[in-house]
Amino acid sequence: MNQMIWVVSIMVVGIFVQPMPAVAKDSVRVLAKRAQQECNQGRLAKERSIRLGHFERGQALAEQAIAIEEPYADAHFALFCSLGEQLRIDGESVTSVFGFRRMMSELDRTLELNPNHVDAISAKGTLLVKIPGMLGGDKEKGEQLLQEVIKREPKAVNARLVLAKVRCEKGQHREAVTLASDALTIAKKHRRSEFIPEARAVLQQVRTNAGKAQYGS
Repeated sequence: MNQMIWVVSIMVVGIFVQPMPAVAKDSVRVLAKRAQQECNQGRLAKERSIRLGHFERGQALAEQAIAIEEPYADAHFALFCSLGEQLRIDGESVTSVFGFRRMMSELDRTLELNPNHVDAISAKGTLLVKIPGMLGGDKEKGEQLLQEVIKREPKAVNARLVLAKVRCEKGQHREAVTLASDALTIAKKHRRSEFIPEARAVLQQVRTNAGKAQYGS
């Protein structure tokens, strides 16, 4: 009788314990996805308070996911996204060295866990192009990473927009217009609404600069 109770007890425990890893895994995926959605929604919001609210919720959700399963690349990338957007909510300048380092740490951890994470590679390339050399910037390496992203992922939007700005700065206006135009087309086609306003703005900017260069020559 005791042996029977022991066997039944093991079976019951097994019923409740065995599915837990899968449930935890699913919850991590859901949390990370929700965190990334919050970051994307914050990018679309107009009012500062609403934007900040999305980014703060995204940060909290991503931190929850990481607490459950630390080696999950998408959770670290979602955290990087919300941290980065909070840093630049009032402009592109770095206002917190600690915040910047934490943001970069999350991006580096993403790539450590998944070296083929295309969005993370794109973000890394973008930062290398934008940040000063004293903070680790490297425009040449950044451009290479962004070009790699476009080769790997034909639907890449951010990489095209950043490269469009770089080409415009170098006076390569025709290529800049092509990159920005392609980025806007892709964003619309694949409903990447978080990128559409920026794509329109960049396209207008590079077209204006191309026109000035043409008439100025």
